[in-house]
This record gives sequence, C-alpha cells and structure tokens, in this order.
Amino acid sequence: QVQLVESGGGLAQAGGSLRLSCASSRRAFDSYAVGWFRQAPGHAREFVSAITRNGGDTAYADSVKGRFTISRDKAKNTVYLQMNDLKPEDTAVYYCAGRRAILTAPPILQAGSYDTWGQGTQVTVSA
Repeated sequence: QVQLVESGGGLAQAGGSLRLSCASSRRAFDSYAVGWFRQAPGHAREFVSAITRNGGDTAYADSVKGRFTISRDKAKNTVYLQMNDLKPEDTAVYYCAGRRAILTAPPILQAGSYDTWGQGTQVTVSA
C-alpha cells in the first residue's frame, strides 16, 4: 500500500470552483488506479469519479458529469479532481482511493475494490 494525501478542499460559493489533489510520494503510485468518493453526514458513501492507471480512461457519476474532471500527472504522482459549477449538494468529505491495477483495467467504480484511502478533505459549498 502507498500513502495517499488529499488537499484542496475548502469553502466555495455555489457556481464556484475547487481543485482537489491526491498525492503520493511513492513511485508505486504510478501503477495505481484511482477513484474519488464523497460522503455527507447522513448519506452513504458515493462514487464521484475514477481514472485508470495510465489516465487513458475516466468515469463519472451522473450527478457530476459535465462539471467535474479527473486527471493525473504522472511526473508529480498526483491525481486531480477539478470541480466546477459547484452546488450545495456537493458538500461532503471527499476521499481519494487507490489500488494497484493491471495496465488494461478499466476505471474502478466500487469502493470495496480499493485498498488504500486518504484521510479526506472537506468541501463546503454555500448557497
């Protein structure tokens, strides 16, 4: 397992933007598929977005499609979640998750498939 560290959360107004980062200092992160999940108080953990090992394929929940973009920078060992047109219902703790993946694996949508999780970063969107 590699340690994952999220950052970039904070307070935004409806219609605003934030960019979250998921970083690792370990070279093995280059071989990991990565996903973003979120959880609000009183709600179940929810899939947000995922990206393949090489960044060639991505997936999004219907609730964020067209507003959020996932990407990765191999040189920086970092995966990003660009969040635009934020809505109050986006308020949650956001977690990144990773697992070692074969080169041909598609985006991983199931939380239970990941074995490494970050500590979470709070995103709050005001009306």
